[in-house]
Amino acid sequence: MSAPMATRALSRATRQSASTARARSADPPPPNPEQHEGTVIQQPTELGDEEYHTLADEYMEAVHEKAEALQEAREDVDVEYSAGVLSINMPPQGTYIINKQPPNKQIWISSPTSGPKRYDWVVSGESMHQKEGGGTGDWVYIRDGSSLTDLLSSELGIVIDLHGHEESMKQSRDLTE
Repeated sequence: MSAPMATRALSRATRQSASTARARSADPPPPNPEQHEGTVIQQPTELGDEEYHTLADEYMEAVHEKAEALQEAREDVDVEYSAGVLSINMPPQGTYIINKQPPNKQIWISSPTSGPKRYDWVVSGESMHQKEGGGTGDWVYIRDGSSLTDLLSSELGIVIDLHGHEESMKQSRDLTE
């Protein structure tokens, strides 16, 4: 086999190997990841089962409370929370489904606007050069660095206060105004 033919064969084998590896991946990279400007993609924080359930349950309950307040303010919004699955029907966008995924220690959302996403708990600001316990956490979509809190605010007008700043918290707003 000549050198150019060997190079082409090796190149083809490499492309096929990479293609096969992507096909086997449970969560392949998106074709055009929407990296948020200035965002550094982080790794999920290691959580024990009890810590995950505490964080996820508190978050889900906060979202549920805000969604119910929105439902009381708008006749067209419908909210159901059953068996750990929160369903928010928000015309004209559609239905949002939010639920815990304990095996993965994630919160998943299916949004009619931005699609399905899997959020991991990420603590930032707690590096070796910073004070221990001084970091802040949020549910973050690892692929693009976006937070579930920001998505809920921008798409549903539901504002969740993760850091205990009640005085700066806004009421959930009606996006149709």
